[in-house]
Amino acid sequence: MTEQTEHLVRLIGARLAQPGTAPAPARAHAGWQQSLARGIPGIALLHIELAATGRAPWQHAHDWLTAAAAAPLTVGADSHPFHGGPALAHALACATEQQPGAYHRALHALDEQIIIDTERRLAAAHHRIDQRQLPEIAEYDVIRGLTGYGAYLLRRHPDTDTLHGVLDYLVRLTRPITHDGEKLPGWWTLSGPSGRPDPHFAGGHANAGVAHGIAGPLSLLALAKLKGVEVYGQHNAMGDISWWLDRWATPRGRGPAWPYWITRDELRARRPAPAGPSRPSWCYGAAGQARAQQLASLARKDDVRQFRAETALLNALTDSARLAATTDISLCHGYAGLAHLTARAASDALPDTRDQLKALIPGLLDAVVPPDTTAVAQVADALLQTADGNGAGFLDGAAGVALAVLAADTGQAVTRWDACLLTA
Repeated sequence: MTEQTEHLVRLIGARLAQPGTAPAPARAHAGWQQSLARGIPGIALLHIELAATGRAPWQHAHDWLTAAAAAPLTVGADSHPFHGGPALAHALACATEQQPGAYHRALHALDEQIIIDTERRLAAAHHRIDQRQLPEIAEYDVIRGLTGYGAYLLRRHPDTDTLHGVLDYLVRLTRPITHDGEKLPGWWTLSGPSGRPDPHFAGGHANAGVAHGIAGPLSLLALAKLKGVEVYGQHNAMGDISWWLDRWATPRGRGPAWPYWITRDELRARRPAPAGPSRPSWCYGAAGQARAQQLASLARKDDVRQFRAETALLNALTDSARLAATTDISLCHGYAGLAHLTARAASDALPDTRDQLKALIPGLLDAVVPPDTTAVAQVADALLQTADGNGAGFLDGAAGVALAVLAADTGQAVTRWDACLLTA
């Protein structure tokens, strides 16, 4: 591990050593207490990883977990995988795997509630499909929906009927649905990408990303298969999703460029609208989509498609125009996330692409970690001092950056903190 990366990780950890030392804008944010993306549960993930790797005392992790549980947790209909009880459960799961017996009672109670909530959501989703209605993004996505619940259950309760129920639902979600006389993908939503009505998306859209689109379910279906969990139709569903993504891809260099989404006008025209280069990232873009396609290819034992996915990732990470569209260093959509995803992809890659992917990681890390100590401190300061309240958090802030560069530089995530992202 490089000295500069180690310094950045330890510096961020020290600046966030206690909940009270976090920047005031972060602590004032509405999601501070219960948000995995922006608040205490996400920052706890960093301290659990630091403790598990011997870089910090377990007391720091315990303090953050205690702070997350200090106020009444949101559970039930108002919670979701990145907010409330499920968000804390993910952090506790990371901790208890390293500290057997710790937090067992709290985690057991949260697990029971998560299963109840998942079953309730499944019943509502199947009723919606039975009524031939279109879904909302929050029904199925990684952040708020059943794919996110499935990611948690795959980690904690892979043998449960509830996880099988989630996989059955995702298989059903991939089947086309006829709405107002028009045949649409089963995950088509009438909203815009934000989940709200949007005049720019008249007639809705089919989302292709990992965070809010069909690449998230593809990742879960693939990871479940790779871990020995399978339901009827799962193999074909992965193939159908991969085919759909490739149907809408446009050639770019040595590999395809998958769209962020497909609008109603594009669907009717049967081709995507011309677009400039877009940033590769986890949430939307080639990095997350390539990893999803790679995992599906591994699950389906399809070396040809796996090579195509890995080549697409290589192309995206060497395309100067697409890299220029990447304007920050966050885990969600910046260079730290690219470094982490590249390391994950390289660990599973075919021999012809493995070394090429590994060779890109130092350059991606250089975009995050400066070469001298003073500049490293400036990076940490810039992250933590943002005024929007995201600067300390997991998806867009310092905690996520530290976790991502640590995993990319060392080649491992000891506590599997990225299970909630379905990257592995």
